[in-house]
Amino acid sequence: MAESMNEPDWRESVRSYIRREALPVDKFGHQARLYALAVKIAEGEGCDDDILFAAAWMHDIGVFLGHRPSDPAALAKWDHVPYTIEKTGEMLNVWGFPAEKLNAVCEVIRTHQPKDVPQSQEATVLRDADILEQLGAIGALRAFVKVGRDTRFCLFSDVVPVLERAVRELPGKLLLPQSKLLAEVRVQTLRDFLQAIQFEAGELLY
Repeated sequence: MAESMNEPDWRESVRSYIRREALPVDKFGHQARLYALAVKIAEGEGCDDDILFAAAWMHDIGVFLGHRPSDPAALAKWDHVPYTIEKTGEMLNVWGFPAEKLNAVCEVIRTHQPKDVPQSQEATVLRDADILEQLGAIGALRAFVKVGRDTRFCLFSDVVPVLERAVRELPGKLLLPQSKLLAEVRVQTLRDFLQAIQFEAGELLY
């Protein structure tokens, strides 16, 4: 998404930091897409763009390699959100983010997952955007890229139930009309993709 030539310096600091820290490197694109989706969903919702930008770009720090535990047992118990909130506060202060908006950013990050109940308009928008990123072709790409590098997904067949659950459960968790509209094509795309997998591989996906 194109940024204004007059944007504050802290935004470039955020992007540069995430570009450096996002590992595996394909995770970088999630932040950029999430902000773009949030902006689209937020049209007419009266959201603060500084809060949306900071939360969208910083919300997943705790899942990056080098930030999350490397031990599988510790990783299985890891809640990345408290770490992410703490790290976000530290870094945004250094970069000159408006101090009066920092608590709002942390609140958006705290409730960005489908299981959460957002308490602000910005939080509602970002949570919906994050759900949309788990659907459609992008949702499939983000899931299948984990095969072989995430201990939960050793085979392609380990990913399919995750995507089936996404199609079944996530659309009903969306809260805003624009999000529900954007979800329609993504849901159908993912449903068609799963049907194609079943047609082509049957019980031989592995």
